Amino acid sequence: MSRTKAEVFDDLVLDTVEGLERRYAKELAGVEFAVEDVPPDLNVYDSDVLEDGSVPLARLLPGRPGRHGVPPRIVVYRRPLEFRAGDRDDLAELVRDVVVEQVANLLGMSPDDIQ
Repeated sequence: MSRTKAEVFDDLVLDTVEGLERRYAKELAGVEFAVEDVPPDLNVYDSDVLEDGSVPLARLLPGRPGRHGVPPRIVVYRRPLEFRAGDRDDLAELVRDVVVEQVANLLGMSPDDIQ
């Protein structure tokens, strides 16, 4: 059965997230992960956006704690990452690097410590 590019990409993100959740289950409890095809059209991006040049690759929305709080959310942008990857292996590595960097930002850690 043939899988679309979007389905393959979703699986790459899910594989990365599952690996991180096994290692950081408590810290990532309640964190939402999402994939969007392209980043929103904004003139200026905040420091919560991981960019390559001026192209957003992912965004960390830290959330708001409290009774009716919004959980933290990491959004990965599919098309910009696919454009930068040469093949599926490159894409898998790039997805992992981007997700790890955003998780590290969320947890206040170095991405090297998360690897």
